[in-house]
Amino acid sequence: MRHHVPLGSRCGTDEPPFAHEPNKTPMDKQTLSFQAEVKQILHLVTHSLYSNKEIFLREMISNASDACDKLRFEAIDKPELYEGQTNLEVRVTFDADAKTITITDNGIGLSAEEAVSNLGTIAKSGTREFVAALEGDQKKDAQLIGQFGVGFYSGFIVADRITVESRRAGLPPEEGVRWTSEGAGDFEIETITRAARGTGVILHLREGEEEFLSGWKLKSIVSKYSDHISLPILMQKEEWDAGANKQVQKDEWAPVNKAAALWARPKSEITKEQYEEFYKQISYDTEAPLAYTHNRVEGRSEYTQLLYIPAKAPFDLWNRDKRGGVKLYVKRVFIMDDAEALMPVYLRFVKGVIDSSDLPLNVSRELLQESRDVKAIREGSTKRVLSMLEGLAESEDAAEKEKYAAFWKDFGVVLKEGIGEDFANRERLTKLYRFASTAVDDGATQSVTLTDYVGRMKKEQESIYYVTADTPATAKNSPQLEIFRKKGIEVLLLTDRVDEWLLSHLYEFDGHPLQSVAKGAVDLGKLEDETEKKQAEATATAFKPTLDRLKEALKGRAKDVRVTTRLVDSPACLVAEEGDMSGHLARLLKQAGQGAPKAEPILEINPEHALVKRLESSEHFDDLANILFDQALLAEGGHLDDPASYVKRVNALLTA
Repeated sequence: MRHHVPLGSRCGTDEPPFAHEPNKTPMDKQTLSFQAEVKQILHLVTHSLYSNKEIFLREMISNASDACDKLRFEAIDKPELYEGQTNLEVRVTFDADAKTITITDNGIGLSAEEAVSNLGTIAKSGTREFVAALEGDQKKDAQLIGQFGVGFYSGFIVADRITVESRRAGLPPEEGVRWTSEGAGDFEIETITRAARGTGVILHLREGEEEFLSGWKLKSIVSKYSDHISLPILMQKEEWDAGANKQVQKDEWAPVNKAAALWARPKSEITKEQYEEFYKQISYDTEAPLAYTHNRVEGRSEYTQLLYIPAKAPFDLWNRDKRGGVKLYVKRVFIMDDAEALMPVYLRFVKGVIDSSDLPLNVSRELLQESRDVKAIREGSTKRVLSMLEGLAESEDAAEKEKYAAFWKDFGVVLKEGIGEDFANRERLTKLYRFASTAVDDGATQSVTLTDYVGRMKKEQESIYYVTADTPATAKNSPQLEIFRKKGIEVLLLTDRVDEWLLSHLYEFDGHPLQSVAKGAVDLGKLEDETEKKQAEATATAFKPTLDRLKEALKGRAKDVRVTTRLVDSPACLVAEEGDMSGHLARLLKQAGQGAPKAEPILEINPEHALVKRLESSEHFDDLANILFDQALLAEGGHLDDPASYVKRVNALLTA
């Protein structure tokens, strides 16, 4: 996923990039101001990004490669854009005396308008997040620069002036453009005559950056970061000049990269380090991926896939509108970044490349949504990703299991979205899910599978029990769990915001229904003996007068009041009637700004508790009834509508 400023494409901003002077034309030399966001970024680039300076060359070469890809794509319909030169390439050269490095491509190039628009403004959202990330920790690695659409400006890490000379393919030589800036508040732009189409970026190195004025150094950077670029990256050969006592460049050019797409090479020829470095290139991640898969698929639809699972969640993981991280190629021709049709939304964290042999070169995003071949690629790629995850989750190797635990911590919430989106893989997904449980000591670690749970179920147990709550602590200490703890019955603790969505699609597992401990009457079935049932019925009958008074005192707050069989140590708890919305879900909807249907809860009370026994003879019956209700609401993580009244009631009883 490349979000830098590609030299040769439009940013698409709706705002004017600069204030035009009415008496000037594109033929004049103009001094224009950078967009405010660019000024912020340039300041940070020149003052903060020192941890990995060499990435400037990676960014410049990637921009040049993208410009060539764009020319190849536009030339499908307009072959005349090649201007008789179809061999696309990138050239890197340096001049030690002038202290310059030049990166040249013969790609799509820039018009004058595009140079101003692309190099003076940033249309991509996320610039503020980039600035905040760097300002928060100025030692952040320079890898950040590629994530936020500002790759071109990485040149100012090593240069105090950048000159861009370009001509867009199809325009006459007289409509070339020169863009120059010292990375401060403004830039100059003028029209020039340029015979060659494409773009040359000249970096005028600042003092202290002479280490990059070396053929060996530049070649090593290309080999490290850009070896996978499918275009040839050419540099001049060097030979030793005894008279000058130094290496000198010859008028002979040679490729310094393999110039072959990594995914198109046999797996046997690719090292683990090369796979990992390629991942870092396409993802802008500083860490190696958690896992990857590289396959050539043949059959009804032929394609190659190289897919990666990141080790850490990206900053925009929670944005479901964000396009996916998979690049689409057709017969090794780059078509588009972020081809969301190739991967379901719940796998939006997956990075990689898919190269199809069957899709047309002029395929659009709209056609991708309708293509049978794309559907087959999507299904096949989804299965490959799930297989990778299963391999980690089911491995006997402790290190692999640790990898899956790390994956689940960062990506589990997103994977849970799949239960309602991917019916074909519901069973596979369900086995990948992890939950916190009362069987785990801390009640927060999500390590229990549904298979684990079923394997530990009591002999007569029929249901899989769970409780939903806002936090692990609230779930672990929920009063509704008391009878289950007493009987040694395991309960899953669900505290992710997506869990209510999950439960609306996951009704049973391995023939066992999922049942909330906070909904309906507690029915432990065969786990509850006849003596307990008869005792509960007798208590409810004897306590009926008090229940009637409680119903009257709590009219408008509680749908019903009844004797509980759930509680052991607590005086009361709130439960939802079967079919009603839980209090937890109602709170989630309210936080999201959505209305929730009004549903009064049921108050269950424990007649054996001292506070409830006191209630029967208290002259403050109504106040105590409301305190019981409010305490039950607080215990499940709810919020009081009138906290002041609650405090007043408690204080009155304390001083009575």
